Amino acid sequence: MSPLVAVQCVTKSYGRGSTAVKALDSVSFEARLGELVQLTGPSGAGKTTLLRAISGLLPWSGRVHFAGRDLAGAGPRDAVKAGLAHVIEGHRVFTQLAVIDNLLLAAYDLPRGERAARVEEVLDLFPEIAAKRHDRTVSLSGGQQQILAVAQGLVRRPRLLMLDEPSAGLSPVLVDRVLVVVRRLRESGTAVLLVEQLIEKALALADRVYALARGSIVLEAATGEADLPLRLEHAYLATARA
Repeated sequence: MSPLVAVQCVTKSYGRGSTAVKALDSVSFEARLGELVQLTGPSGAGKTTLLRAISGLLPWSGRVHFAGRDLAGAGPRDAVKAGLAHVIEGHRVFTQLAVIDNLLLAAYDLPRGERAARVEEVLDLFPEIAAKRHDRTVSLSGGQQQILAVAQGLVRRPRLLMLDEPSAGLSPVLVDRVLVVVRRLRESGTAVLLVEQLIEKALALADRVYALARGSIVLEAATGEADLPLRLEHAYLATARA
């Protein structure tokens, strides 16, 4: 099966000339439909930058193919229309709007009936926010706002869902709820690209892992490999000493 998303030699630099700093240095990886791929690495490794580049939030050089389409020069709206959803790190929701209005906005370009059906579909997954559907989002806890941000991505029924630290600010119960939903998505054929600080939980869910350090891929492995924790440790230590 050909990959749904193929990233080839993607580079992102900040600054110019001799003072330029490479946030991403020739990063290459791929993910297929029904596959959950974890991106891991220390703080500042380039994980968030990579997701932002793929979804069109940042300019980059290299090649990104998604569902047979070249995303060079594509913006966030183009990526969304192609079937990509990016849940950004932090609570990026409209706090002065009701919960249900946040979800309806996420599907703004769909026919009204389809939009309403998809909103109910995601609310069924998260009873914590379903019970507050008509409340202003500012009244939600930080964890509930994070759940809402994830739900906004799911309204699109994406072919590729990119999650950047979805557990941030969540209680252990809500973390497990989100991960259960992520597993269901993968089983239904959605590709998932996951950046997650709870490494052990993410590894238990993922099919493959790419480790980044200093803007480069330093390890690629299947999560079922028995020596993976040791290989990850060695990859991090070797990079830290470089």
